[in-house]
Amino acid sequence: MGVSPDSEASHRDFIAKTGIPFPLLCDPDKNVMTRYDAFGEKKLYGRVTKGVIRSTVWIGPDGRVAKHWRKVANAADHPANVLEAIRKTVAGP
Repeated sequence: MGVSPDSEASHRDFIAKTGIPFPLLCDPDKNVMTRYDAFGEKKLYGRVTKGVIRSTVWIGPDGRVAKHWRKVANAADHPANVLEAIRKTVAGP
């Protein structure tokens, strides 16, 4: 799932445009995002601002956080990195 402070209408448009195969959740008050360190202070071009911090939280079937990528530097490569971590964990050492 994805979470952002955007509206349902914005999410519907984004899903239609990109074809992503998972739901997007609305968090307009940023409560969930703040709890997972996905909203807060960040540096942008040397300036400290407050906003969405691109991150990924892998929550296992037991409801616990299995891994937390707190800052995603390269959005294009990140899905492959997440998939590799999941495959390693599922396959075992």
